[in-house]
Amino acid sequence: MNRRLGALIALVALTSGVLLAAAVSRPAHQGITITDGPDGVLPGVLFWVVLTLAGSSLAVRMPGGSSVDVTFAPMVAAMSLGGPAAAAWAGLLGTTQVRELRGEVPWYGIVANHCGILAPGIVSAFLLEAIPYRSVPAIDFAATVAAAFVCFSLNILLTAAFVRLRDGQGMWSLLRSTGGAYLNLLALAPVAWLMAQMYVSAGFWAVLLFAVPLYTTRLAYQRFVEVREMFTETVRSLAEAVDKRDSFTSGHSHRVQAIAMDIGRAMKVRDDDLEALEWGGLLHDIGKIGVPDAVLLKQGLLTRDERAAMNAHPVLGAEIIAPVRRLAPELPIIRHHHEWFNGSGYPDRLVGDQIPKLARIIHVADAFEAMTAARPYRMTPLTREQALGELRKFGGIQFDPDVVDAFVRTKWARQLPDPGRSETKAVPLIGQAASVMAMAGPEPEGPRAAPEAGRSDADEVAVETEVVRPRPGIA
Repeated sequence: MNRRLGALIALVALTSGVLLAAAVSRPAHQGITITDGPDGVLPGVLFWVVLTLAGSSLAVRMPGGSSVDVTFAPMVAAMSLGGPAAAAWAGLLGTTQVRELRGEVPWYGIVANHCGILAPGIVSAFLLEAIPYRSVPAIDFAATVAAAFVCFSLNILLTAAFVRLRDGQGMWSLLRSTGGAYLNLLALAPVAWLMAQMYVSAGFWAVLLFAVPLYTTRLAYQRFVEVREMFTETVRSLAEAVDKRDSFTSGHSHRVQAIAMDIGRAMKVRDDDLEALEWGGLLHDIGKIGVPDAVLLKQGLLTRDERAAMNAHPVLGAEIIAPVRRLAPELPIIRHHHEWFNGSGYPDRLVGDQIPKLARIIHVADAFEAMTAARPYRMTPLTREQALGELRKFGGIQFDPDVVDAFVRTKWARQLPDPGRSETKAVPLIGQAASVMAMAGPEPEGPRAAPEAGRSDADEVAVETEVVRPRPGIA
C-alpha cells in the first residue's frame, strides 16, 4: 500500500467514524420496527442488517477486479425506514463478505471497502431524513431514489479514487468503466422503495418475496461473467494451440498479451481498448494456423515464396476472425501488428498514425517478448536491457516512440537503464526502394539466391520465425 492510498483510506475511515458516531447517537426511526411498540426497533434493524449481509455474501467478481452485489437494495430500504442509525449498522455490519472472513482481503482493503459504503450510506440517510412531506408516497419515492443516487455516486467516486491510487489507472477511465454497473445499481432504488413499503404494509415476511428478483439480478451478473470467462478461455486455448506448433513459441501469445495490457494501462487507454488488447494479444498470430510446418518450423533461410507465405499470416488471421462479430475490435490488431512506423512493414505499408494504436502496442510487446526468448535462429535470448536498447534504437523506424516510452514505464522495463529516444534517421520505404529498382531497369537473367532480409535484431524477433538469422542493420 503506497502512502497516498494509505492517507486516503485513513481520511475516509476518520470521516466514516465521525459519521457513524453521529448516526448511532440518535435512535432509529420507528418506521423500521418489526412489531408494534418500541421493542420492535432493534429486531427490525437486525432484520435489515441480515438482508444486507445476505446480499454481500452473493457478490460476483467482475472481470476488472471489482465486485457487484445487491447489497444496496436492502441498505437503501433500511435507510428509508430507520434513518441514519439503520443505514449505519447496515453499512458497517451488513457489507461483510465471505472473502474478508477467509483472510483473502488485507486489513486496509476491508477498511476501504466498508468505509466506502458506510460513509455514503450515512450521508444519504441524513439527506433523506431532511426531505419534508415524505408521508406523500410520490415524494417519498422521489426522495428515496434521489438518496440512492447520492449513495451510489459517492460510493463509486470513493472506489474509483482507491483503485486509481492502488493501480495508477485514470479516474475518468475508471468511472466510465463502471457506467453499466452504476445504472444497474440505480435500478435497484425503486426496488428498495417497494421493499420498504411492503415491510410497513404487509410485514417483514413480504420483503422475503423480493429475494427472487434480487437473486435473478445477481444471477444475471454471474452469467455475464461466466460467458465472458468461457469466451476468454476458448480464445486462450486457440492461441495456445497455435503457439504449440513450435516449441520455441509456446506461451508466446500469453506473454505478449500481458506486456501489451501493461503498456495499454501505462498509456491510459480506455477499458474497451484494454479488452481488445487482452484478446488481440492472444490472437495476433492466429493466422499462422495457415502457414505450413515446413515454413513455420524451418531453421534455415526462407526463400522468397516461403517469406511470402509467412508474411501472409496477419491477413489470414484477420480473415479467420472476421466472422466473429464479438472480435471486430481485434481485427485491426491482428492485421496490422507487423506494420512499421516508417511504412516499411506489411501487409498494407501503413505509416505512423495510420497504423491502429493498439496494433502499435502489440508490435512493441511482440518484439520485446520474442527478443527475450530463445528462437531457432537465435538460441541465446537477448537480455531485457539489450531488448530495450533495440526498441529505443528503432523507435520511429519500426516502433512508435510513444509506445516505447509507455513500455519503459511498465514493470517489464523497471530498473533497466533507459538509453532514451534515439535520433530517427530517414530510412527509404520499401515502396520507394522498389521504385528506384524499377527505374534502374530489369535485373540480368539467370538463377540467383533469394536475398536475405537485412533487418535489425528487433525486427528479426518481432517477426519471430520468419527470419532465421539475425543480421545487423536495416534494409
